[in-house]
Parts: sequence; C-alpha cells; structure tokens
Amino acid sequence: MEPSEGKTPGTSSPESVSTRLKRIAELAKKAPEMAFTTLAHHIDIDFLRVAYSLTRKDGAPGVDGQTADSYEKDLEVNLRSLLERFKSGTYHAPPVKRVYIPKSDGSKTRPIGIPTFEDKVLQRAVAMILEAVYEQDFLDCSYGFRPGRSAHQALEALRHGLMEMHGGTVLEVDIQNFFGSLDHGHLRGFLDRRIRDGVLRRAIDKWLKAGVLEEGAVHYPQSGSPQGGVVSPILSLIFLHEVQDRWFGDVVKPRLRGPAFLVRYADDSVMAFAREEDAKQVMEVLPKRFGRYGLTLHPTKTRLVHFRRPPRGGSGGQRPESFDFLGFTHYWGKSLRGNGVVWKKTARSRFTRAVKTIRAWLSRNCHRPVDDQYVDLSRKVKGHYAYFGVVGNLRALSRFRNEVERVWRDWLGRRSQKAQQCWSHFHHFLRRYPLPNPRVVHQIPVGVANP
Repeated sequence: MEPSEGKTPGTSSPESVSTRLKRIAELAKKAPEMAFTTLAHHIDIDFLRVAYSLTRKDGAPGVDGQTADSYEKDLEVNLRSLLERFKSGTYHAPPVKRVYIPKSDGSKTRPIGIPTFEDKVLQRAVAMILEAVYEQDFLDCSYGFRPGRSAHQALEALRHGLMEMHGGTVLEVDIQNFFGSLDHGHLRGFLDRRIRDGVLRRAIDKWLKAGVLEEGAVHYPQSGSPQGGVVSPILSLIFLHEVQDRWFGDVVKPRLRGPAFLVRYADDSVMAFAREEDAKQVMEVLPKRFGRYGLTLHPTKTRLVHFRRPPRGGSGGQRPESFDFLGFTHYWGKSLRGNGVVWKKTARSRFTRAVKTIRAWLSRNCHRPVDDQYVDLSRKVKGHYAYFGVVGNLRALSRFRNEVERVWRDWLGRRSQKAQQCWSHFHHFLRRYPLPNPRVVHQIPVGVANP
C-alpha cells in the first residue's frame, strides 16, 4: 500500500484508509476461497487515527481508569505506542471490567463488560479489517451488526418471504446465552479459512483469553466473545455465518421438498418453510447441529408455529398462530380488499418493558421541573415511534402514549397534595405539554394496501 509520507502529523486520512479497505474487499470478493496471510500491514498510524475517530468517547473507563479525554491529550504518542506494541506482539489485552447496571425498566440488573479505551481503539481497527473481508462472504439472510443493514430490513425480508410463500410453518430459533457460550476452538477454525495473518490472529487470541475483572478478582472464561468488545459483533457474525447461514443454504435447502428461507438478526433468527414436514425435519436436527459447536437451543422458546395464510372466506382449516421477532408480533390480517396480509404489532413483552422503562425513568426524575421532564419524555416517546412506528401498529402506539401520560400523571401527583386534587383536569395540563402523536415512520412497500 501507499506510504503515508508527506502527511501532516496528527491528521487522519480517511480517504486513504477507505481505499485500503475497498481493495481488501475487492480481493476478498474476487477470491472467496482464499485465506489472507498479510493484512496487518494495512493498520498504520493513519488507520489507527480513523479507528480512534470511530470509537465512542463517552463510555466508562476500563480497568486502567483512563478516559477518552485523557487519552486524547497525548493522542499521537499513545497511538504510535499502540501501533508498535500491536505489530511487535507485545500488546497486552487487559481484563474487561464487569459491572452491573439496572435494566431500563428498573426491575433487575444486567452485567456489561467495559474494555479499556485503548483496547477499544485497537479492536475497532481489527474489526474494520475483518469486516472488509467478511462482508463479501456473509449471506443476504444476515442483518445484525452489518453496515447498511437494519432490523427493519430484516423485518421486511421476513414479511416479503412469508407473503410470497403464502405463509407456512415458522421455526423460531432461540440460542441460550449465545455470546457467553461461543466456542473459541471452533471460532479459530472458522477464522483459519479466511484470516491467517499472524499479527491479527495473535491480537484476537489475546482478546479471547483476556480475563474479566469482577469484585477484585480476575476470571478467565473458556468460552464467549470478548465482553463489551468492539470486535465481538464481527466475531459472532463469523461464527453464526458458518454454523447456521451456510449450513442452511448449502446443506438444508437442497434436501427440502418445498421452498424455505432464513432471516437472522445477530443471534435472533426465524426459518420459514412452505411444507410442514420440512420444518419438522429441520426442527429435529437443529439441536444436534448447534450442539456440535457448543451452542444450546432454548427448549421452549425454540418452537414450530403454524403460520399458513387463512382462506379468503375466513372459515375452514387451522387458525394461524402468531410469533414474535425483533420486538414485533407477526400475525395474519386482511387488507382493505380482504386479502391475507402479514402485519406487525408491538410485542406484548416489549410494550410492557417500554412502559416500565418510562416508569423507572420518572421515578428517578420526578423532582425535576415539568418543562425538563416534558422535553425528555417527548424525546423518549419519539424514540419509541422511531422503531415501532410501522403501518398497522398505530393502535399500539396510541396505547403507549396513553400509558406514558398515565404514568406521568401518577408521578406528578405524588409531588404535592394540591396536585393530586387537580388530576381530573389533567387534559388541560396535556394541552400545554402534549406528548407527540403516534406516527408511522416505516412505510409499507408500494403495492400492499393498508389495513
């Protein structure tokens, strides 16, 4: 690659880095069976500057206590030191600090891993290289953690496939603790097929072996992806690409008697089959396939769902069930013309969680001025619409706004006896502080009628 001579010290060159990544991607696409043995040379000081610019600066510090601000004070020195240690193999992957934070609904706590800021920068750089290679290999059925691919694209692919197939049998796939049970040995074997650069592989191994610091003691898990690591998503995608996506496309589909398709978002996936016997056969072999690679399927959440389109008259045959995927309940409804259409509505569990999240937030912020509460609540309601605002879901959006208003009223009522006496006129209050109206953010594709 071109040397970075003549560049002003301390400035990054995103165009140069972008060009390198594009060349890697072109070579990976041209030679899909080739294993790359020299990739680390692409990561130079310019590359690390770009990786630094893409790394979040507002995260909590890791085990070394260093913040993004303190790292930036001697940025050039720090990046050059990082580069030298990375290339020479002397870089030490520090343990990940594990902390427990309350869940958004305030009910329980959940563990999160916090790498050091410098570790995040280097992981970002390596992830950029891996992404350039593997984006040429990943299949269209995969959506999560990929550039230019969203959850709503996965939802539309699912709806389109079910409509085209007139429904069928849906297999919901639920992997228990996927990110905590990812097998390191199998992952290394998958990486061998494409990435054999010693410098990159050495760094990835160090991240896999890095311990977890919790309550003053360091533990060394034998499985799982790097907790909270920037490189963790791409490693998990590589794993499931081999275990599930390629297997389904190359082994399963050729043996089926009818059409079938897979839609996967990160570790959440559904398979749809035109013929019920095909679905039952796959259901039987799926635990063995996943178990071979150290993964366990949830015994009750992994299930078959009868989802064939009901007859136009609405009588006869088994009534189709519904299923949840990516926060939505998917069900058969009708268009204005009376045709069967797959619709989505907010899943009950997600609706309940969203309301609990608002209640928990208000419990922590009810002392603030009403004007401030209104600004933040409006932002949160709009954020809910931004994801759940799909055609056919306005009723659930309206219910959510009504619930937010009710919870807000209850918490404001706790502030004073006088306030409690005035809630029969709460609608006057909402005229001054109206929460955003429900709206459709994600339009349905042209050609499908509204319900």
